[in-house]
This record gives sequence, C-alpha cells and structure tokens, in this order.
Amino acid sequence: MNIEKQEVYLKEWQGHEEYAERMLPIIGHLYRDNNIVTTVYGRPLVNSPTIEILKAHRFARLILDSELTVLDTFPILEAIDRLDPAPARIDIGRLTVRYQAQAGTLGVDDFVRSELATVNTGRGPLLNEPQDIVLYGFGRIGRLIARILIEKSGSGEKLRLRAAVVRKGSDDDLIKRASLLRRDSVHGPFNGIITIDEEENAIIANGNMIRIIYADAPENVDYTQYGIQNAILIDNTGKWRDREGLGRHLKAQGIAQVLLTAPGKGDIPNVVSGVNNELIVASEKIFSAASCTTNAIVPVLKALNDRFGIVSGHVETCHSYTNDQNLIDNYHKADRRGRSAPLNMVITETGAAKAVAKVLPELSGKLTGNAIRVPTPNVSLAILNLELGQATEVATLNSHLRAVSLDSPLQNQIDYTNSPDVVSSDFVGSRHAGVVDSLATIVQGNRCVIYVWYDNEFGYSCQVVRMVQKMAGLELPSLPTETN
Repeated sequence: MNIEKQEVYLKEWQGHEEYAERMLPIIGHLYRDNNIVTTVYGRPLVNSPTIEILKAHRFARLILDSELTVLDTFPILEAIDRLDPAPARIDIGRLTVRYQAQAGTLGVDDFVRSELATVNTGRGPLLNEPQDIVLYGFGRIGRLIARILIEKSGSGEKLRLRAAVVRKGSDDDLIKRASLLRRDSVHGPFNGIITIDEEENAIIANGNMIRIIYADAPENVDYTQYGIQNAILIDNTGKWRDREGLGRHLKAQGIAQVLLTAPGKGDIPNVVSGVNNELIVASEKIFSAASCTTNAIVPVLKALNDRFGIVSGHVETCHSYTNDQNLIDNYHKADRRGRSAPLNMVITETGAAKAVAKVLPELSGKLTGNAIRVPTPNVSLAILNLELGQATEVATLNSHLRAVSLDSPLQNQIDYTNSPDVVSSDFVGSRHAGVVDSLATIVQGNRCVIYVWYDNEFGYSCQVVRMVQKMAGLELPSLPTETN
C-alpha cells in the first residue's frame, strides 16, 4: 500500500473542507443581506452544507473537462463580498475561469469589480414592499411550495408566505397540519424549526408566521383582516380550473393574482417557467403553471425542436400514483383508478400531449400521449418517442441536450445524467423540471426515444415558485453575462 499517497489524498480533502467551511458564512451573509444567490456553473450554494459545496465544484468538471476547486473560487467569493453588491445571481465558477484566463492582467478585486459593474451599486431591495403569498390548499404540492418559500425567505427577497386556506378537519387541526409540514415520508424532515401559535392559529416555520385560515368558499375570505394585501394566491386544490371558478379568488379582499397548479382551461395562460414566460403580463390576473408532466417534457421538446425539428411523436408517462387513486380497490368515478394504487400499474389518460400545444403552439397536433400510474409514491418517467425533422446520432443528440442543460436559458429546467445505475429514487428532491437519462437514449435515423425523469412533486413545486418570482417581479440578473 502506498501510505504516502493515502496521506496526500486525505490532506487534500481536509484542505478543501476547510475552504468550503470558510465559504459558508460569506455565502450566507451575501444571501441574507444582499440577496446574492451564489452558484457554481448553475449549482446553487445557498443553504448548502460543506459537502454540497464541494460536490458543486466537482460537477463543474462536466463542463470544463478539468477540475475547479474551492481553493480557486474562494478569492473570487471574498472579492464579491468586499463589493457589497445589489441583488443578483452570481456564478463564481464562471467568474473564476474568466479570471484565470486573463492571467493576471487585473488583480482579483479589479477583475470582479469590472465583471459585476452592473450590480456594483450597493445593496438594495428588489421590491419596495414584500409580496404576500397565500396558499389555497395545503396538500402535497402546497406543503412543498411552503418549504421552498420558507427556504427562500432568509434572503429577504420579499416573497412572504402569509397564509394557507383549508377546511377545518378536527379540533387539533393546527397541530396535525404543522406535523405534516414538519415530517414527510418522501422528502424527509423539514429543514428547520416548526412551532405553532394557537392564539393566531398559525404555524411558525423558521420565523415565518403562516396563518391557517378556515374557509369553504374562496370569495368568503377577507385577507385584509390579517394584514394581507395584493397577494398572489396559489390554488393547489385543482377544484377550479376555468376562469369563472378561479375568478372567485379575485372577489376576496386582498388577492391580486391567482396561480393554478394544474392545467388551466379555456383562455387561461398555461405557463412552463423558462419556456413561455412572456405570457406573464401585469394585465392578466389568472395563470396556470400547467402540470408536472407538461413542465418535465416541454423544455426537452423545445430543445429538440429548436435543433432538429419535430415531425410527430408519442409521449408515454410512467407516473407515480397520486392521492386521487385508492389505496385498496374501491369505487372511483374514473375508469381503473378505483383499483389499488400501490398494488397495480394502472393505464390512464394524460392531457400532457395536448397541453404541450398551449405552451409550444408549433407542436400543435403533432403529439399523442398516454399514462401508466405505477406503484411508487414519487418520481415519474416520461418517454418521448419522436420523429425528427432530420437524421442524427445518439452522440449528437445527447451532446445537444447536455449543452442545453449546462449553459442555456433552460438550464434550470433541464438536467442531464450519464450514470449507468440511476433509478427513480435518485431523483427525489430534484429541483429541475426534468432530467434527461442520456444512457437510455435511442436514435435510429430520424427516430429517437428520450427518457426524462422528473420529481413530479418537488421539481414541479420549484417550477411553480419560479413562476411566482416572475409574477412578483423578482427575477435576479444573472452574472457574469456572455457580453462581459
């Protein structure tokens, strides 16, 4: 055994750990006080433990084909901190590579000051007043959206989760709802501290007071009595999906806009964050965030259509079972869904293929779709069987999707894996809309089959929050830019 080499590896690792630990307070300070979100080639560092910071740096080798370490990026991070910049999303990995490329022409402080000139204006708020958020419904998606919003509240970025509206279940309703937010069988424990305030009928999560309001009809709630004004209401019940039904929320005092976490009907704009954000305009008051499957497949379909063209195709989803199905065989108004969800694969329909046309009109009439509910509680798989406009090869197609996932406007939506051993549970907690499984890609001439994993709960909830940020005017400038 080479003892010397063993010691070298261990000391190198310990040195990297030390630098990552020194990064933590700087990353936290920039986030809380300046609303600076630091990343390494798109991988966020905020609220990350030491090991995740090291893994984010390791990820960069997929783009650079060389190592990028915390020893390289630490001086850049310190220089950013000395600037006291305005709110932004800053990629310290990209900045470090640019700094290394200029080979000492500028010192680190002068270089960072030049690259971040557009935000080197001193800290300041993105909004003059906090943007109030209300959850209508507090089920699977509602609680995950709550977790994400609470996580983001530490930056002072002005999204404030103020209330969740539900129907009262029992005398200990508040305790039970706090417990469901605290513990999750799929996504694990809440990252923080949760208490309750019985006098205010509120859950206190990491200092955020979330009032639990009991109501049977949207228009009957007066939110202003709780100090809630001009709020964005996220309806995650799915009970109303048309303009008339969702418009009932706008009759309530204190609500300014409504976002549905399901496909909208009629002329309601269906938005997949990152793809058709242009539909989010101030004059529109009701929006849909489409479905989890639509969010998973649309970014990939857009990336393929932009590069190769799509003539036709079929989308098949292997979707985890949902609360709409029965645990054991029992009556259900829909075909097959009455059969036991954890014991069966259940063929059912999906509107995802039709929904694609609402987001990407150029694909209207070109896709069909179906779904199979499978006995897993979370993470689904979309199989895209497509006829392309031109012949290609596996390497070319995968290379394109990899590039889009790493450096494009869709990098927050599309992730990419080339691991030969990944399975569905590996994608629990993925913040991307979908993850391309490159080793499963099949190409034959102009025909291809693409496999896209997606956390149909958490990944979709992240997409919803990205949409809320856009609606609230909280989009951070991303630096460095290509023109810097």
